[in-house]
Amino acid sequence: MTARAADRARYDRATAHLDAPVAIVDLEAFDANADDLVRRAGGKPIRVASKSVRCRALLERALTRDGFAGVMSFTLAESLWLARSGFEDVLLGYPSADRARYAELTADPKLASAVTVMIDDPAQLDLIDAAREGGREVVRVCLELDTSLKLFGGRVRVGARRSPLHSPAEVADLARAVARRPGFEVVGLMAYEGHVAGVGDAVAGRPLRSRAVRLMQAAARRELAERRAAVVRAVRAVVPGLEFVNGGGTGSVQHTAAEDAVTEIAAGSGLYVPRLFDNYTSFRGRPAALFAQPVVRRPGVGAVAVLGGGYPASGAPGADRLPVPYLPEGLRYDPQEGAGEVQTPLLGSPADDLLIGDKVWFRHAKAGELCERFDALHLVEGDAVTATVPTYRGEGHTFL
Repeated sequence: MTARAADRARYDRATAHLDAPVAIVDLEAFDANADDLVRRAGGKPIRVASKSVRCRALLERALTRDGFAGVMSFTLAESLWLARSGFEDVLLGYPSADRARYAELTADPKLASAVTVMIDDPAQLDLIDAAREGGREVVRVCLELDTSLKLFGGRVRVGARRSPLHSPAEVADLARAVARRPGFEVVGLMAYEGHVAGVGDAVAGRPLRSRAVRLMQAAARRELAERRAAVVRAVRAVVPGLEFVNGGGTGSVQHTAAEDAVTEIAAGSGLYVPRLFDNYTSFRGRPAALFAQPVVRRPGVGAVAVLGGGYPASGAPGADRLPVPYLPEGLRYDPQEGAGEVQTPLLGSPADDLLIGDKVWFRHAKAGELCERFDALHLVEGDAVTATVPTYRGEGHTFL
């Protein structure tokens, strides 16, 4: 029996009392992935990206482990909810225009001390001030650096379109603007290199593209390490008490951690290891988060249909954004139908061994987005479900 076949047998036994659709997290794999992230971080703390987990119980599980400290959230509403739930160090990873939540933040000393907001434009400070409604608490601010690689005098740009702040001078100017403004304090700097951390460099069947990605990423790492160090020096000249410099992502943990200028690493997807992380040479994780759909039809030889399953991930549309049939091995989508809204045909010889009601296990393309489809995650240890915990959705929250 292969390792994957053994996992399928375990998951089927563990969830035999549960009807599909159902989602699980294999805790042995989750913990092993956490250990690997800590090993790659080389002693620098890992801030858990909550968008890649979307389950309070599993955020807490990660944060109880040595090597993890703090949360990187994805909306201001989520940030305040986590702070009220006892999370004491929440960095909002993206700028917000949520005026109502800014009014709450600036009026509550506990929230203001626990939550750090992200900015890259003075206009965001104006929005916060306009939302205060009398709240006088000092707002903790993190500045975001644009990490994109610019080539040929800026005519070619590689990287996500995020912050407009690219040079040390631009970031330092914003730091000075914040320092001059009552009610705000610069405490951190963030630089997320998505074109390195979030792009696979070993895509099956595409050797030339994969080599090009590796060459691009090597050049991007060199350029960013030099520029990030210069930015940190420039900002520390304005804000000597800067508390943290955040960088990285699951795909680049060890590279970013090697930079002296970086004090902490952001990562989250590496805990679940969704299918997009199969295409990396920098690390190998264990799939920890899976979902199962039930077989509801047997339309012919070498074919079954499961209920639902059309859970595409965000990003540029493509086959790599679809969940992948994982267990039993050897199933594939019907190219004429793909992953369906209410039913999904699957083809392949393993289909002939599946009965009505059997489970087919899938891996989502991305990590936390799976939790927007399920109210609960069943935590598997060995061949048993040892706990069932709510996702954000299960707690009544769909933050984005």
